[in-house]
Amino acid sequence: MSHVVLLADDDAAIRMVLNQALTRAGYEVRPTGNISTMWNWVSRGEGDILITDVAMPDGNAFEVMPKIKKLRPDLPMIVMSAQNTFMTAIRASEVGAYEYLPKPFDITEVLSVVARALADAKKPSAAERKAEEAGETMPLVGRSTAMQDIYRALARLMQTDLTVMITGESGTGKELVARALHDFGKRRNGPFVAINMAAIPRDLIEAELFGHEKGAFTGANTRSSGRFEQAEGGTLFLDEIGDMPMDAQTRLLRVLQEGEYTMVGGRSAIKTNVRIVAATHRDLSQMIRQGLFREDLYYRLNVVPIRLPPLRERVDDIPDLTQHFLRLAQREGEAPKTISSDAIRLMQNYSWPGNIRELENLVRRLSALYADEQISPEIVQNELNISDRPSVSGGSGPVDISMAVETHVGQILREYEPNLPPAGLYQRVIDKVEAPLIAMALNACGGNQIKAADLLGLNRNTLRKKIRTHSIEIVKHSRRGG
Repeated sequence: MSHVVLLADDDAAIRMVLNQALTRAGYEVRPTGNISTMWNWVSRGEGDILITDVAMPDGNAFEVMPKIKKLRPDLPMIVMSAQNTFMTAIRASEVGAYEYLPKPFDITEVLSVVARALADAKKPSAAERKAEEAGETMPLVGRSTAMQDIYRALARLMQTDLTVMITGESGTGKELVARALHDFGKRRNGPFVAINMAAIPRDLIEAELFGHEKGAFTGANTRSSGRFEQAEGGTLFLDEIGDMPMDAQTRLLRVLQEGEYTMVGGRSAIKTNVRIVAATHRDLSQMIRQGLFREDLYYRLNVVPIRLPPLRERVDDIPDLTQHFLRLAQREGEAPKTISSDAIRLMQNYSWPGNIRELENLVRRLSALYADEQISPEIVQNELNISDRPSVSGGSGPVDISMAVETHVGQILREYEPNLPPAGLYQRVIDKVEAPLIAMALNACGGNQIKAADLLGLNRNTLRKKIRTHSIEIVKHSRRGG
C-alpha cells in the first residue's frame, strides 16, 4: 500500500510538478491550494506525511502546524517557503517541522526528504525508547487493575523515605517491589541490602543485623559489619519480618525509635541512616494477638502498607508475565517460543499456589525442555499436574493438617526450583506449626502454663523451654469456666 502525501501550496504549477514526481515515486498525492482543506484532511486522520508552503491564501502554515503537532504528533511535516531567511528556518523548527525546503528546490531532494521522513516515522521516538527501556528494566509486569493501584502507590513513595510494609503470599514479588522503591527512588545511588529472617538461625539474627565486634562470641575472630552498616545511605529490606524472634524485635524497635544501634559485643552507639522496607507473608495482626510479634514494632514498620495480590487475583496479567519470562529465557540462549491462547487460558484457570515464582519456573521449564515452537495446552496441563485433588481450604469441615503441611512444603520446594531450599527445612516447618500451637494453647488456658502443658501433653519444663525458644509472650487473663 502506497503512502499518502498531503500537498498544500497556492501555486498550481508547483502542485502539478510535485504531484507528478511523487506519483511516479509510488506515492498517492492529495493536493490542495488552501490551509482549510489541508486541516480537514489532517484532523480526520488522513495522510502519512504533509508537505506545505508557509504563505497560503487563507492563512499561514506556521499558525496551524502547532495544532497539527498536538493532534497528530507522529505526522511528519515538511515546510516549503520562498521567504528564504534564517528566521523562517528557525520558525519551521520551532513549530515541529521535520525539514525546511527553501524555494526553488530540487525535486530529487524533495523525494529524498519524503522517503527519509516516512522511514523515521516508523522508528520509536526518544520518549518511546525510554519507556521501552524502562519497561525492560522495571521489575514489575502487569496492567491489571490491582497492579495499577500498586504502581500509583509506588509512584507517590519514590521521593520519600517513609517506611513501607509489603505483605503478600510467597512468590508474589515482594523483593521486586522493594528493589523498585530503591532503584527508582531518592536513595538509588546508595546500597540495597536484603536480609531474610526465615533463613538465618535465631541466635545469629542480631549479629547479622547489627554486626559484631571481635570476640563477641565463640567464633567471632574478627569484627564483622552488619546489614545496617552495609545499607548506610540506602535501603535495608527486612524480608519475612514475621519470622524475627522477639528479642531481636525489641532491638530493632529501639533502632527505629532512636536512629542508632550497638554492635553485638560493642559499647559505642552507631548512628544509622537507612530506609526500612519490610515484608512478610504472615498475618502480623494474628501474630500480635498470639504474642508472637510486638504491636509497637508493627506500627513502626506499617507506616505505608502495600498488599501484593496473589497471581490468582490478577490472572489478566498472566499473558504479559508469560511473554516477559519467555523473552528472558530467549535472552539467556533458549530458542524462541510461543504459548498457544488455549494454553494461556488454561494457565489463567490454575490457582498458582507458588504465584509469580511458580509461573516463572514453569515458563523456564517450557523453554528449556520442549522443542515445540508453540507450547500446547496438553504440555501445560502435564507440567502443572492439574488434577481434581481437593484444595486444602475447600469444604466446611476442619482443615486437614497433613494436607496443609504437604501443600506448604510443596510450595517451598516450587519456590526454589530448580535448586533446593536452605538447610533446616524440617525445623522451620516444625516451628511454624509449634509456635502458634503453643501460643493458642496458652491463650486458651489464660496464660496458665500448668494447664497448657497438660492440654498439650507436654512436660512443664519442656513447655517452658519451647516458650523461650519461640519468644512467646504470656498474657495472663481469666477465662469463664476455666
